[in-house]
Amino acid sequence: MNLYRRLLATGSLAALVSFGAIANSAQAQDYPTRTITMIVPFAAGGPTDVISRIVTAHMAQTLGHSIIIENVVGAAGTTATARAARAANDGYTLITGHMGTHAASLPLYPKLAYHPEKDFEPIALLAGTPILILARKDFPPKDLKEFIAYVKANTEKVNAAHAGVGSVSHVSCELLNSLLDIKPIGVPFNGTGPAMNALVGGQVDYMCDQIVNAVPQINGGTIKAYAIATPERNPSLPNLPTTAEAGLPAFQAQAWNAIFAPKGTPGPVIAKLNAAAAKALDDEGVRKRLLDLGSVIPKPAERTPEALAALVKSEIAKWSPVLKPASN
Repeated sequence: MNLYRRLLATGSLAALVSFGAIANSAQAQDYPTRTITMIVPFAAGGPTDVISRIVTAHMAQTLGHSIIIENVVGAAGTTATARAARAANDGYTLITGHMGTHAASLPLYPKLAYHPEKDFEPIALLAGTPILILARKDFPPKDLKEFIAYVKANTEKVNAAHAGVGSVSHVSCELLNSLLDIKPIGVPFNGTGPAMNALVGGQVDYMCDQIVNAVPQINGGTIKAYAIATPERNPSLPNLPTTAEAGLPAFQAQAWNAIFAPKGTPGPVIAKLNAAAAKALDDEGVRKRLLDLGSVIPKPAERTPEALAALVKSEIAKWSPVLKPASN
């Protein structure tokens, strides 16, 4: 009679629980033994998708098993995030969340189907992504001061693209619009990629977007950039002034992307995933690709699960006062 049958025969509930814990621990130590699914809550080609693909390709090499990207769009990423929260907590379904899905969503969606802090295990911060103020290439204003004057004078005519209520592009422009005291027409899309395509095509006037999605378009002259909303200029766009330099120092915004697992995912699994992510971020090839896109790579101390948990908590506190009025 094996151990499991002996425990059943003796009716030892405590022993059964202990046996299950040992079995789960053994499975966690062997992790992974099959393909991992990384849910990206936005369309392919957007900033979150691009960063996910760059980092997880290296992580898969470290872990010894493939990581497939599954793009799930809808409700500014909250549809996919709710699905990830309900997934099995075995480490085989993860999500690349960001400031929108794991912070801004809370004040914007009173009936949100998940809680960013309570329903997920933080794994690792992947990259910071500064926000830019962008416009179609033939938008009349030449610089940020002219932009401010123009949108204030034409607030009922201009429109602003975004990737859905609660997305980074939406909430960052909500902050911008509140600072300027304007209410442009919002034009939602299923992802930042489609929103950017509309900006390039001249179908919308302006948007606030993550630098990862904009560098190629800016350098190619297909869109116009007015400023970057960080204290310092970015090496990938050295000629683009900061919002402080351009005349709007109050507008400071930087998004981020990070990996999360469903609540209750075993600690050894979290540790393996975190180590694989950290190793990817130390790889010169990965770093070059991220830096070329304008990403800010987190320092080692910022990559821990504990640091990511603290970031989520602070971001919820930061965005809730700004976004609660927008949800009313």
